[in-house]
Amino acid sequence: MSDQGNETLRQQALDYHRNPQPGKLEIRATKPMANGRDLARAYSPGVAEACLEIRDDEQTARDYTARGNLVAVVSNGSAVLGLGNIGALASKPVMEGKAVLFKKFSGIDCFDIELNEPDPEKLADIVCALEPTFGAINLEDIKAPDCFIVEKLCRERMNIPVFHDDQHGTAIVVGAAATNALRVAGKKFEDIKIVSTGGGAAGIACLNMLLKLGVRRENVWLCDLEGLVHEGREKDMTPQKAEYAQPGGARTLDDVIEGADLFLGLSGPNVLKPEHVKKMADRPVIFALANPNPEIMPDVAREADPTAIIATGRSDYPNQVNNVLCFPFIFRGALDVGATDINDEMQIACVEGIAALARATTSAEAAAAYRGEQLTFGADYLIPKPFDPRLSATVSVAVAKAAMDSGVATRPLEDLDAYRDRLNANVYKSALLMRPVFESAATAARRIVFAEGEDERVLRAAQAIIEETTEQPILIGRPEVIAMRCERMGLEIRPERDFNIVNPENDPRYRDYWETYHQLMARRGVTPDLARAIMRTNTTAIGAVMVHREEADALICGTFGEYRWHLNYITQVLGTPSLRPHGALSLMILEDGPLFIADTHVHVEPTPEQIALAAIGAARHVRRFGLTPNVALCSQSQFGTQDSGPAERVRQAISILDGSPRDFCYEGEMNVEAALDAGLRDRLFPGNRMEGAANVLVFGTADAASGVRNILKAKAGGLEVGPILMGMGNRAHIVTSSITARGLLNMAAIAGTPVAEYG
Repeated sequence: MSDQGNETLRQQALDYHRNPQPGKLEIRATKPMANGRDLARAYSPGVAEACLEIRDDEQTARDYTARGNLVAVVSNGSAVLGLGNIGALASKPVMEGKAVLFKKFSGIDCFDIELNEPDPEKLADIVCALEPTFGAINLEDIKAPDCFIVEKLCRERMNIPVFHDDQHGTAIVVGAAATNALRVAGKKFEDIKIVSTGGGAAGIACLNMLLKLGVRRENVWLCDLEGLVHEGREKDMTPQKAEYAQPGGARTLDDVIEGADLFLGLSGPNVLKPEHVKKMADRPVIFALANPNPEIMPDVAREADPTAIIATGRSDYPNQVNNVLCFPFIFRGALDVGATDINDEMQIACVEGIAALARATTSAEAAAAYRGEQLTFGADYLIPKPFDPRLSATVSVAVAKAAMDSGVATRPLEDLDAYRDRLNANVYKSALLMRPVFESAATAARRIVFAEGEDERVLRAAQAIIEETTEQPILIGRPEVIAMRCERMGLEIRPERDFNIVNPENDPRYRDYWETYHQLMARRGVTPDLARAIMRTNTTAIGAVMVHREEADALICGTFGEYRWHLNYITQVLGTPSLRPHGALSLMILEDGPLFIADTHVHVEPTPEQIALAAIGAARHVRRFGLTPNVALCSQSQFGTQDSGPAERVRQAISILDGSPRDFCYEGEMNVEAALDAGLRDRLFPGNRMEGAANVLVFGTADAASGVRNILKAKAGGLEVGPILMGMGNRAHIVTSSITARGLLNMAAIAGTPVAEYG
């Protein structure tokens, strides 16, 4: 990078830390503090009750305080990143960053604690005194060999997990990467020769982990600045290095690298030379982990041996060994079972979980976060990416189970599957709300046809449908394109073997399809030639014809194109006197709960009858999610303050609803603020029939509904499920171009519900 580029990056980093407020953390209350009653419960006198409960039973601290989800990130700043001994205060930005990663990746709260204490025994005394405050301790950036002393003393004296991430976090990720690298290379731990450079805390921990995974101690050759660690050497030795002393006299890296299967570097830049790589065994594994400049650059190593399998600590090369793959999730699992330690069994479970995840199909979310990178298991994809959302459930569950099996869990979990679901619900916001829908869909193996079968999101959704549901995906698209994209994305599914395909360019059912379409549309200006052309080019029309012919149970389309364009063909083919579009319903999942919005797409200016039907349909769908509908019919008017336009249509819709008994609560017309604020609504219209905040907003124009939907997505972080097409008997749904693969999976579950249960 040029000097100008470095200066730009430096300024951007400083601005990031300074603005809009200094630092990366803040503390927020989790309970209301709005009045005297709240104050009395939060502090005096009510707080005394929680104190007395904890006095009588210390385990209840987890129930009445934040301790069970609170980790201390502790450092004295003596070995910070690549910066060295910069002191406790200067290390604070790094420790704040670590705390942010805990929160982002596993929902764990952290205090960063920087201590001006160079003496390891005194530092351990201070850390041990913190035990009443925290559920676990993460030691960070403490120089070797002091870190070994601090960790040993704290683990002996504390009854909560103590984990030095620089040692064990690095070791776990290296262990996972080595597991998969050897699998790719066709080698086994017990057979390989390892040459390592460094000898610091991380390097020793990595070697210890590799021994636990099966490496023979006599096959490990450790070098540092003084050369090979060997028996009889006295200079710059520690007890930890001495464990790896080889017999014989002094030798150099060049002397011992011959025939090495794995090079493990945690030392400094350019330590490993191209001539060293050429001396290594066939298909060598090279972990050059010094940061920011590795022991050898990947392109240099690969030029020396094109078969080399390489990992670094850098994010701009494949196979970044990054502790964030480990520490948030090992702490998550440990905290959730009340572990008293993070033992070998838990660490190895973490290794195995991370390694297995890389060998599985890549998640759609990781692919989206790392667009353009090849995420298929192999030499350039040995370990998952940090933003792979599956890490939370996979690794945390493995760690929790290992803690229970090894006897260090004080609060064992009764149901690991339920725990996995809870973790997934924290990662995938829709998971908890969608559970009743998935359970209902599991009662029948419905056939779902996807109009845009070549779309990457559709292919990833198809993989998930096959893995997670009883539904049968059918894809419309060219088989060779679909097969090529599945392979490129590392998906296990293949056309015809795992799902059926309709090929618009060459399908034996082509004549049947165009004749069916022509029969339906002959009196609406569609000639046989036009029908043939549409059945060659219009995948939405093809999918609708398949549903009409009962070759599929439901159609999902709309990953590209305009909503009403798709709606036109669905209505043409599938519309009947009893099946017609009533509106589009979007479920917005927000921080404070779900909110349904209708009609966002179908009717630009709906009639009163259409507004009433949208409200009825929305109430029916809300129940599918296990919720009780509370429907507000919204306009600018507040209970009769305006007499024209949408307000009048909404008022008439209320009258239509009032004309028959309804099994749901509704009220209107009112604006959105009154719908969501029960206190305001009661002041404006005392005695109204709605209690609490509305969870369904039905609007008098599509512009208003769509605007609210888009604002909630863009500015409130709302996650959308839908749009759900109401009124078509669950035979078709039109998504939008912004939908994700997870969103398509959710829509498939909605489409997978049998019509009889649909109501």
